[in-house]
Amino acid sequence: MTSPEPPVWVPGRRLGVDVGTVRVGVAMSDATGFLASPLVTLRRSGKGTDLDRLAALVVEHEVVEVVVGDPRHLSGASGASAADAGAYAGSLATRIGDVPVRLVDERLSTVTAASHLRARGIDARRQRSVIDQEAAVVILQSHLDRSRTAGGR
Repeated sequence: MTSPEPPVWVPGRRLGVDVGTVRVGVAMSDATGFLASPLVTLRRSGKGTDLDRLAALVVEHEVVEVVVGDPRHLSGASGASAADAGAYAGSLATRIGDVPVRLVDERLSTVTAASHLRARGIDARRQRSVIDQEAAVVILQSHLDRSRTAGGR
């Protein structure tokens, strides 16, 4: 299923995933694991085609780690969205073999993403098509930054 934080940094690309009820935002790091960039927004499917596409991205880009946002309440408590993200992460983990899938705190990632988009001049009507990718960037970039400052590399 999901793995705890790694004690040792492994070089390679990482995938960030923002799980929503309708869409799944995906971001990817560069090969050094320094910078996250938006990749794609997938339509969430009851048939699992979004999970299949994520698994294909892991293989295609030789991803070494997948980071899934864990949407906790501001208090830190888990709710239905956190349970859904955990189940999603578990389903993804069964599809990608030995590549670790980690749940990371994503409190306020969508708010931060919307703020970033507004700062770049993208109005609210146009944000809908990219907000999920931007939230995945926020999730992944915060994980990369934490890993770097924690001495993981």
